[in-house]
Amino acid sequence: MHQPTPPSAADPNHPPVTWPPKPPFGLGHHGTPPQTADAAGGAPWQAARSAGRDPWQTVRSAGGDSWQRARPAGGAPWQTVRSAGGDPWQTARPAGSAPRKAAPTSPPQPRRPSDLPPAHTALICVALPGLAISTEQGQLTGRGLEGVYRAGRRVLSRCQVRVAGREPLPVHARMTAADRALFVGTLRVSPDAGPDPDIVVERVRHADGTERITLHSAAPRPLRLPVEIALGTDLADLGAIASGRTGPELPASVHDCGLRWTCPSGNSAVTAHPPPTDALASAGLLRWEFELPPGGSAGVELRVRPDGAGPLRAAGRTSATTLLAPARAAGDHPGVQPLLHTCVEDLQALLLRDPSHPTDTHLAAGVPWRCGLAPAEALAAARMTLPLGTRLAVGTLRTLARTQTTGPGPRSGMIPGPRRDAGPHLPPSCTATEATLLFPTLLAEARRWGLPEKETEALLPAAENCLNWLRTTVGDDTYLNDPQPGGPQRCETQAHAHRAALLGAELLDAFGRPGGAELRHWAWSLRTAFQRDFWIDDLGGGRPAAARSPDGRLVPHLGAATAHLLDTGLLGGGEPAPGLLDKVQTEQLARLLGGPAMDSGWGLRGLGAKEAGFNPFGHRSGAVRTHETAVAVAGLIAAGYQKEATGLLRGAIAAAETFGHRLPEMYGGQQRTDGSAPLPHPAACRPAATAAAAGVLLLTTLAGIRPDAPAGTVTLRPAAGAPLGELVLTGLRVAGAPFSVRVGRLGLAMVEEAADGLQLGV
Repeated sequence: MHQPTPPSAADPNHPPVTWPPKPPFGLGHHGTPPQTADAAGGAPWQAARSAGRDPWQTVRSAGGDSWQRARPAGGAPWQTVRSAGGDPWQTARPAGSAPRKAAPTSPPQPRRPSDLPPAHTALICVALPGLAISTEQGQLTGRGLEGVYRAGRRVLSRCQVRVAGREPLPVHARMTAADRALFVGTLRVSPDAGPDPDIVVERVRHADGTERITLHSAAPRPLRLPVEIALGTDLADLGAIASGRTGPELPASVHDCGLRWTCPSGNSAVTAHPPPTDALASAGLLRWEFELPPGGSAGVELRVRPDGAGPLRAAGRTSATTLLAPARAAGDHPGVQPLLHTCVEDLQALLLRDPSHPTDTHLAAGVPWRCGLAPAEALAAARMTLPLGTRLAVGTLRTLARTQTTGPGPRSGMIPGPRRDAGPHLPPSCTATEATLLFPTLLAEARRWGLPEKETEALLPAAENCLNWLRTTVGDDTYLNDPQPGGPQRCETQAHAHRAALLGAELLDAFGRPGGAELRHWAWSLRTAFQRDFWIDDLGGGRPAAARSPDGRLVPHLGAATAHLLDTGLLGGGEPAPGLLDKVQTEQLARLLGGPAMDSGWGLRGLGAKEAGFNPFGHRSGAVRTHETAVAVAGLIAAGYQKEATGLLRGAIAAAETFGHRLPEMYGGQQRTDGSAPLPHPAACRPAATAAAAGVLLLTTLAGIRPDAPAGTVTLRPAAGAPLGELVLTGLRVAGAPFSVRVGRLGLAMVEEAADGLQLGV
């Protein structure tokens, strides 16, 4: 599956954004620009979701009121732009392209983001590049997102079962694993059965396109049951489905023991075992007649895949044992065991191989909308899963090193990435900046967790390029702007840059490379200036500014991005790196993050409830984001603020239980009350790489594992007071060997399994 390089912040298809905006961006209360949903050129089946997310981006034209939609590089040559002054929408051709022969007078309107098919009620089976998306009814009807997908194409959209001419009554549906779902329906077929069902229809659907349909009879006499399965597909890609541009179902033909569909862009076939008695291509129908004795069973197995393709070889099913350790959790809290188990399963299901280097594996961003590589999210998730081993980290780093910009120019050394919406108060941020700063951080910390020196050294040139980009871009200034050039100086960007400088300097020193002293000196200057320039004093004790404009004006809103100020990174000897805030400022930030404006009771809100533009469903303006919640919990525990960390932690664990322990990337930020539940976000990815990895971070943070594999030590700094009671974590990996730890009810930690020669640090 081809994985194109995401567009970067300086991509010509991302027009410049004027900033600071006139609040609230001239778009009403929430300030979210309209957004088009489509696939990024059809590969690797990423579908845009909401404002600022790849690959379609809506940005305001510099100095004007018109809005334009820009498609990233590599997409179709036609762009839809709004004419200056308002309606109507016109079709524009990029400079240099051939004239279009028959341009339509009224191009079709893409689906608005608010019209995206809802995903929150779906049961999504994942084993990338395979997906199976169903409702709780079990029948695939072809509506919305329903269907079986392979590499972003819907190879089956409709699979409807009828027994004795009737559809089973759905009575049960649940996920049994990350890649499997179970559906149960019942029927009454005996004339004297009364109100009790006497046929149970059980369907087990797999992400690889396999479905087993089994009929169980409880009738007192033999039954002769006709079974019909109606099949169909449109062979639409996921981007077209998301944007409402699917066509009609394709005509079927009889093929082998099933049916086949074909169109210019692809083909698909369904085979059945046992072979059907009849196959009607015109109706897309397969028929059987089964003889069921009393208490007997009969079944059909369907296999759907692109015509001629072999069985699905999901990366997570063939190499997960070496990539992610089979960690387990146990303890007093009943939620810890299923949470860690589900998170590890979801991470395995989201694994993808680099097609040009199959031994290198990374995580897709999330299902169903972002099933391709998103560099910043892939790096962040790999970093949070370091307790499961370093193989995912090294595969991610190698994959992204091959995308690194080289040659002369201001972007040399960057890891390309798309823009991301930043809420109502700031323009979109550049994930290329975040990914570039995360690269050396992940490499340095992976080495601490046990990445061999040889593999670390092989990746060191790419990390040096990232650090050189940082030094060159900052130049003689103190702060790093984002996006470049002329954008705001965001607080989280300074946190990422400060951490990258300190961890990068230690990495350079360890391998005898120059530049470490210069990075430390800049980090010290940044820390000194940040405490002065980014702090807003007020009657409530002050707060860090969300951003600072190039002319020095501060953006005062309180958001979850400030949690990254607590994520300082891990240095040698198990010591955290110094942060950008002083002790008094850190204490005040902890109080704010643990207060009712930010803590919803279910996790950390993206924007404070009292801030202008707050929207409990805004994905950067009030919804709870699982990743930022975990970052806040880990940072608060490391800084010693247990009370605030415990509130956020327990809220996130409680939310996980309501979502079946499969945490979505975000959910509603409404305040928790007695008897309430967190509200799902209809467009959230679930599973999502950062959300599943955040579950791992939440639990491993409680043990406070701080390894230093090069020095042969591991230090434990467990959360004081044991917020979830006794906790036992087994099957982790430190220094390339299994690692297990027990945290008692008094908050004392004890290593139960570790690599030979690994010493417990003080």
